[in-house]
Amino acid sequence: MKNSEFIEVESNVHLHIRDWGKGKTIVFIPGWPLSHEMYEYQFTHLVKQGYRCVGISLRGFGKSSAPWGDYNYDVFTDDIKKVLETLDLKEITLAGHSMGGAISLHYLARHKHARVARLALFGAAAPCFTKRSGFPYGLETAAVDEFIAACITDRPKLVDSFGKIFFHRENTVSPKMAEWFYSMGMEASPQATLACLKALQDADLRDALVKVSVPTTIFHSKHDQICPYHLGQALASGIKGATLVPFEKSGHGLFFEEQDKFNTELAKFVG
Repeated sequence: MKNSEFIEVESNVHLHIRDWGKGKTIVFIPGWPLSHEMYEYQFTHLVKQGYRCVGISLRGFGKSSAPWGDYNYDVFTDDIKKVLETLDLKEITLAGHSMGGAISLHYLARHKHARVARLALFGAAAPCFTKRSGFPYGLETAAVDEFIAACITDRPKLVDSFGKIFFHRENTVSPKMAEWFYSMGMEASPQATLACLKALQDADLRDALVKVSVPTTIFHSKHDQICPYHLGQALASGIKGATLVPFEKSGHGLFFEEQDKFNTELAKFVG
């Protein structure tokens, strides 16, 4: 199973994995509603720089199994732990974008840093994706309610609308690149897509920040329309010793829009 493209995390549930290269290991967790394919331009660059890149498509997304059942941060972090154990990965950099960043943060709190030496958060939907008492940042709860309603009535329209605010400007990426991101989003299970919107809306990871005791870097764009820059600042102030790396020329898709800076800064952090 160790070199398989699919790893069984529970009976009849297999996660789609990409495992390329040798060297210090970076494990990439995708954001909603994408798969590990979103990190194509990290894998093609960083493997050549001497890193081992492992991508995990979460259950319900990409080519991973999409069983009927729960889709929440506990389930996802338990799945990630199983993958790390199966591949016997140690001293990894756990790297997550958007919801994947929130899940990565939750992993450290839930599994006490098991096998993780560093944490990298990219446009993370944390500590809270939505505004609440004592946390005036993030999206309005009503905005996520609209996403949820659209998911139930017209999921293609939801994924298309999300794509239009994903990058700094609609024309930042080629029409074919936008199509590719759309098709990746539509590959996700409808149940997982919906359940994760509710998880994003409800999750409050403020208590998790003080539990992080590994070196942490936070990449966040000042023009992010999905996870506003204030979230990156809140993470940087809440995680002891964390470094905030601002991105000036991208939106939520900083890993693609500023890929040279992104890849250089990530390699520098991993060492």
